[in-house]
Amino acid sequence: MWRNSISSKLLISHKSYPSSSSSSISSASVNGVVRPLLLPSYSHSHPRCSSSSSPSESLKLGFPRSDGIRTVSATAVDVSSFAGSKAMDLARHYGRCYWELSKARLSMLVVATSGTGFVLGSSSAVDFSGLCWTCAGTMMVAASANSLNQVFEKDNDAKMKRTRLRPLPSGRLTIPHAVTWASTVGLAGTVLLASKANVLAAGLAASNLVLYAFVYTPLKQIHPVNTWVGAIVGAIPPLLGWAAASGQVSLNAMILPAALYFWQIPHFMALAYLCRDDYAAGGFRMFSLADASGQRTASVALRNCLYLIPLGFLAYDWGLASSWFCAESTLLTLAISATAFSFYRDRTTQKARRMFHASLLYLPVFMSGILFHRLSDNSENQNIAEDNVDTALDFSSSQERLNVNHKSKRTQVRPPVAYASVAPFPFLPAPSYVAS
Repeated sequence: MWRNSISSKLLISHKSYPSSSSSSISSASVNGVVRPLLLPSYSHSHPRCSSSSSPSESLKLGFPRSDGIRTVSATAVDVSSFAGSKAMDLARHYGRCYWELSKARLSMLVVATSGTGFVLGSSSAVDFSGLCWTCAGTMMVAASANSLNQVFEKDNDAKMKRTRLRPLPSGRLTIPHAVTWASTVGLAGTVLLASKANVLAAGLAASNLVLYAFVYTPLKQIHPVNTWVGAIVGAIPPLLGWAAASGQVSLNAMILPAALYFWQIPHFMALAYLCRDDYAAGGFRMFSLADASGQRTASVALRNCLYLIPLGFLAYDWGLASSWFCAESTLLTLAISATAFSFYRDRTTQKARRMFHASLLYLPVFMSGILFHRLSDNSENQNIAEDNVDTALDFSSSQERLNVNHKSKRTQVRPPVAYASVAPFPFLPAPSYVAS
């Protein structure tokens, strides 16, 4: 009897007042994120039950009003998380677009050649802060030039399979946006080089940007000589690095630019031969398009590979690198020349691709070798000092030989004093000699 009464009372209380714990948990979890409860559990009672208490009574009891607080806080958190995810998506999108627009891998290769030129142009101690500033400015200018190149070639890129998914042909970026980006980073890079390096380096960077974006780019659709103009563009960055380090351009500074100039010809000839159909579809006047058999393309590539052979000896003869680099550079150049000769004999896609891969391997090995075997001012001074010491030793030894010969002649002209004036005949006078 009493059990029934207790259960009936519990049942009535359960129907009258919903469970506070379940209500609080369900209201505190929004979008799968559990948040701490802001109010006591009895404030989450059913609206029909809470309507019996007036606002004044809740204030008299000392409990704050909870109408809409939880909903507003959940909505604010949702809006902030949505805004954060949206910002991350935009940053990822534009970062990817800027990466492709700047041709980041090609720009990093330009930075590597500029940094190599900076180290070669430095004295015994390399200014690492200056090296970093030079690389940063070079990266900005190269990114600007590549971006302007894609702005001018937007319609051509849309016709080529290799480039149709770039940011501008695919519509991911607009032309005004790309121009703004290119102008900003180009100007910033030039100012950075002028302030942290010198005006000569900044002038070389600005002139190279103009040459690439406003001469080489339109020339690609006019005449095949664009390949040689592009080779000049690629040869300037190491000269820029040398000028940033030393403040001048000397004869020794031409070794690495010459290597880059002659290296680019077989590199681009192989690429133009492999992508002939794509270049024709894009409307570019490449050298390989006017050479159906590929013989002229292969001969130009082989000839410029042979031009690379003397550079190792010149680097040694001009005091830029040791004799070990002369031997290594010669072997490396003979290797890439062998692939060019193989392509000249058998003009197939496979041989062109092999020459292209050899050109990709040649440049980093050449730059690493010239950096490893470079001769600094200390080593040059040490060699000069050793030469001076050897010369002084030779001179002193020759003087000693002359003195010895002179003494021997003197002894032969004037013989020693006769022993006649010495005992056992002390009374005899000493003999006198006529000097002859």
